[in-house]
Amino acid sequence: MTTPHEPDMPRTMKVRGKALRTGWTTGTCASAAAKAAAEALVTGAPPEVVEVALPSGRRVTFAVDSCVLGTGRAEAVVVKDAGDDPDVTDGAHLTATVSWRDEPGIELDGGVGVGVVTKPGLGLEVGGPAINPVPRRMIEQAVEETVDLAARGVRVVISVPEGEKMARKTTNRRLGILGGISILGTTGIVRPFSTASWRASVEQAVSVLAAQGQDTLVLCTGGRTEQGAMALLPKLPDVCFVEVGDFTGAALRRAVEHGVRQVVFVGMAGKLTKLASGVLMTHYTRSRVDTALLGEITADAGGPADLAARVAAANTARHAYELWEESGLLGRAGRELCRRVAGVLERFAEDQAAQVPGAGGVAAQVVLVDFTGKRMIAMYGRLAR
Repeated sequence: MTTPHEPDMPRTMKVRGKALRTGWTTGTCASAAAKAAAEALVTGAPPEVVEVALPSGRRVTFAVDSCVLGTGRAEAVVVKDAGDDPDVTDGAHLTATVSWRDEPGIELDGGVGVGVVTKPGLGLEVGGPAINPVPRRMIEQAVEETVDLAARGVRVVISVPEGEKMARKTTNRRLGILGGISILGTTGIVRPFSTASWRASVEQAVSVLAAQGQDTLVLCTGGRTEQGAMALLPKLPDVCFVEVGDFTGAALRRAVEHGVRQVVFVGMAGKLTKLASGVLMTHYTRSRVDTALLGEITADAGGPADLAARVAAANTARHAYELWEESGLLGRAGRELCRRVAGVLERFAEDQAAQVPGAGGVAAQVVLVDFTGKRMIAMYGRLAR
């Protein structure tokens, strides 16, 4: 039986006396650099500032650190500010080189310092640049605000000087991303997830829920899963939904203290795999995805031995998910994964309840969603919809 445990938080998690600043993702900064270069190419005048849209629709303004105009091309730089998050890419010079091409539309590629995908399981084309789907759309939208892409075509190359050196401090090489960093982001904003303040905000959210007389806590790993959870449980008030980040253990401990009786965890394969292995503080520096566990789950779900071996050797949890999907085992394996997570959550809650006079445990329901966060793949337990 898996023993639930919480690894210590990273050393960067220091309590501060004031609110922490949010920052901007590499994807947002890349989109701003791309827009600046495109604007210079179209107008012949390098801009000093540009405005771009975040996925939420909010618009933000960036200073252009430098912009050089050449013959048929322009290159612009935006310096990343990660706020108070201990991000290895803070201060990175996100550089976009934009040039005309014969065909209408946009061609996006990675240059120096942007990693190349060499293994499956990341949701990106093997051999292509490590530019995730949301940043890709942001870059395309930013350029399209300046260039009529139906009439003219451009090639956009995103590069990050010193990106290869920065990548040494990340898990990119282990994931098969070589030669640089990834261009990341789903909201465009970097929140200080890696701080005690984020943990405190999770605990506070649970306390607020309890204070309003709610007894169902829905833990979501991020913004996309929260949207999916709200669609899945539309009758619950917004206060029941908490973006838990890495702090599932802290949320459960506070839930037990307040007598919350039902916890629903909604997440994607990677986070659920960490929880299934008993890890309740899932920061990447303190835990890793155990694909051997996913191989075991494959066998328990009725998968053949060769599939179980391939899953156990998968590059990422997403890769394992794709193998399940290809083999028609996704529903059964996903439910077994959810079952194991529910067991870990309930055992952890029981351990916490033993330390609080009069406290009881919680009933856990677990939902595996796809990588958009919107579609339920598997579930364990009964949801009160």
